[in-house]
Amino acid sequence: MKTSVFLGVLAASGLTAGIASAQSETLQEVQDRGTLNCGVSTGLTGFSSPNSNGEWEGFDVAVCRAVAGAVLGDPQAVEFVPTTGQTRFTALSSGEIDILARNTTWTFSRDNDLKFEFTGVNYYDGQGFIIPKDLGVSSAKELDGATVCIQTGTTTELNLADYFRSNNMEYEPVPIETNAEAQQQYLAGACDVYTTDASGLAATRATFEDPSAHVILPEIISKEPLGPLVRHGDNEWGDIVRWTLNALIAAEEYGVTSANVQDMASATGDNPEVNRLLGTEGDLGAMIGLDADWAVQAILAGGNYGEIFERNIGETTPVGLARGLNAQWTDGGLLYAPPFR
Repeated sequence: MKTSVFLGVLAASGLTAGIASAQSETLQEVQDRGTLNCGVSTGLTGFSSPNSNGEWEGFDVAVCRAVAGAVLGDPQAVEFVPTTGQTRFTALSSGEIDILARNTTWTFSRDNDLKFEFTGVNYYDGQGFIIPKDLGVSSAKELDGATVCIQTGTTTELNLADYFRSNNMEYEPVPIETNAEAQQQYLAGACDVYTTDASGLAATRATFEDPSAHVILPEIISKEPLGPLVRHGDNEWGDIVRWTLNALIAAEEYGVTSANVQDMASATGDNPEVNRLLGTEGDLGAMIGLDADWAVQAILAGGNYGEIFERNIGETTPVGLARGLNAQWTDGGLLYAPPFR
């Protein structure tokens, strides 16, 4: 063996050993505690809200349960912490929560200045407007002089200012803290229009006594890639959350569901990518400090991405969202999980 090759092998071995010995502080804390602390909204139908039994459910909640399944083997081992647009980042940076899954937009400043690590996009969204049908408004460009309910501490607040300025329009902001407060103020007539992510508008409208009396205007004025995030400084924990989300996306692409995942994981199948995902081939779990069946447990928690979408916010639910950009890449959408290898 040539000396250069031999030294290269030694270097690679040392690097592998270093990676294998690295331990996520957050992972250890979660496992020692026995629960995952997850930051969610104060209540947004279809995304994160308590049901009649006080149990949290929704599209974002499902991400938390999948991570708990992967890390603890128990999707119910989650402590949900309601946060507002103003309190969510403090809760994450202070360590009160281990992950924030709360309709949060991935931006440059949040990633770098606030020192957070976004672990992927679980919903591609954009900002829109909802207005009472009887006002006769059909376009956001007809909103000059309107009063607008807007959640403080959000990207929507900044986007609103940009949109009205670029269209030479004026507006009067009505600041609110939570979606529940926005709904109350909007329905009481304290503002002409409410603006937030279009998915949030659909979720809010679904709770109205007469949803058909309110129109979501056609304009989408921003890009809002929403996804879970963790603190900077614990790359191993970020990898766990990132690849759990990727596992849910990949599972849908390969036809792995909550109903068949255990059968598929009981024996090595014909698709090597699925085998690696489910832990019947290779050692991907060990690379992130988890058991071989970590992805199986994540999928069992609530199903693959498609199952989670349809159950919580899909077209057959009161929220009624089409897949659109959130379809798999094979169906013309943007969802695309990196390879499991």
